[in-house]
Amino acid sequence: MDPETQQNHLKAYGITYWALDKQYKVSWLLNYRGGSFLLPDAPEIRKECQIRGVSFEVLSDGTANGILEEISSPSQNMETVVLEKAPKIAVYTPKGKQPWDDAVTLVLTYAEIPFTPIYDEEVLNDALLLYDWLHLHHEDFTGQYGKFFGAYRNAPWYIEQKKEAEALATKLGYSKVSQEKLAVSHKIRNFVIGGGFMFAMCSATDSFDIALSAEDVDICETMFDGDASDANYQAKIDYSKTFAFKDYTLERNPVAYEFSNIDVTNTRRVLPDVDYFSLMEYSAKWDPIPTMLCQNHTQLIKGFMGQTTAFQSDLIKSNILIMGENKQNGEARYIHGTKGKGMFTYYGGHDPEDYKHQVGDAPTVLDLHPNSPGYRLILNNVLFPAARKKKLKT
Repeated sequence: MDPETQQNHLKAYGITYWALDKQYKVSWLLNYRGGSFLLPDAPEIRKECQIRGVSFEVLSDGTANGILEEISSPSQNMETVVLEKAPKIAVYTPKGKQPWDDAVTLVLTYAEIPFTPIYDEEVLNDALLLYDWLHLHHEDFTGQYGKFFGAYRNAPWYIEQKKEAEALATKLGYSKVSQEKLAVSHKIRNFVIGGGFMFAMCSATDSFDIALSAEDVDICETMFDGDASDANYQAKIDYSKTFAFKDYTLERNPVAYEFSNIDVTNTRRVLPDVDYFSLMEYSAKWDPIPTMLCQNHTQLIKGFMGQTTAFQSDLIKSNILIMGENKQNGEARYIHGTKGKGMFTYYGGHDPEDYKHQVGDAPTVLDLHPNSPGYRLILNNVLFPAARKKKLKT
């Protein structure tokens, strides 16, 4: 999985998932040649690699044992993690098409990793019990329809989306979309607390935390839910209920395309050509979890924007790991934490290979980006639940 010899990093994850699904055990060689995978030498695995265009090397038992011995040396910041079972994957996404694409759905499809689309009805009926891993992308859990009102209030897709959301909330027994989304947020929170793994990107990150913190507080203005927001609602926000963020200030302007000051999109001053963030380096033997999540063939990742581009570092709780950051700008891009028996990762930005994705833009063609470091971070999270769990020590 190093930069020189792997012609398709993204599909290599799909091969690994496929092998796990076929009951093969796989060793993830953390920090060895970009986080390589050691699979059994079986004719069907070789054939699948050739079909999918994934580079591989055939090793003798002696060579393989020598690599494992090198990795186990206390002097090497490397570790072997055994992947045992293909995780069951759910992607939280509404029925029908949206005016944006979803980077995770895109890369799962490209890597040929199977997933099940689910939405509010399934979540509220406890379908999450069937899955190990849940993905949330460009979603608004606050009931403010993505804060698209200012720019798109008259757009047919916005009007239709609002109408559909209200109809679904009514069908599920809620008088407001915000109340129904809060109930969904609670189900997702309980999924994580019970031992599930949640991965969120773009506005699903901050809007999820904001929804949890605004329980029993009306933060929606009239154009969103038909009545005024609570007076002085900022003072009623309960940061103890969030996963990752603290002390943030909500955006009160209903026509502003922003939820709060957690996101730095409107305040950052970074030119696209120099917009990068760096991955943290961890002790592979002592901290295998963040090491797994940061496996890549480069430590420097090209930045990309979204409704939620990155997180203001001083608004992140002290128990959260910042795994990717632009320290100069005081922004975190890639963070990880635990909640109950489960874990979650938040990844800022919309599409790692589309710098400034706009509503209506065409989806990224991943055949043009088979070695994308930004997309590799997503796939690290997809495979992570397959690992034998070791206690996080950082």
